[in-house]
Amino acid sequence: MTVRKTYLIHEGSNNEGAIQFTLTTAPEGQWQPANRVITDSDEMAFIYVIDENDAFSYFVFQQSSWDALVQMIQQEQDPAVVIGEEAITLTGMFEELQALLFNIEGNSNYGEAFVTAVEEAFSAILAEA
Repeated sequence: MTVRKTYLIHEGSNNEGAIQFTLTTAPEGQWQPANRVITDSDEMAFIYVIDENDAFSYFVFQQSSWDALVQMIQQEQDPAVVIGEEAITLTGMFEELQALLFNIEGNSNYGEAFVTAVEEAFSAILAEA
């Protein structure tokens, strides 16, 4: 059984209009975006799924990175993850996360604490609907 790897993302930045997140630990070997966003409501995080060496791994966007996720949605563009000198676009993240936010809003299945945190952090996005 392959152990699923997680890569924590603590913060993002707006680099000349492009939202970027920096990884301090790079995935090993070949990896590519899997175009999927899920949640870990217990850890208060959004997760972008990557395909790493024929197994799924996770980029975990902790609460401290959510301000940059709000900017990403407002700009309607996928962000990039920067590993060393290379920036790789996380395809599908904007649309996946935006749809997920509207599913989370008011949905107790995600847990009250997570729903409240999402509704507060993404209030500007949810108010536009």
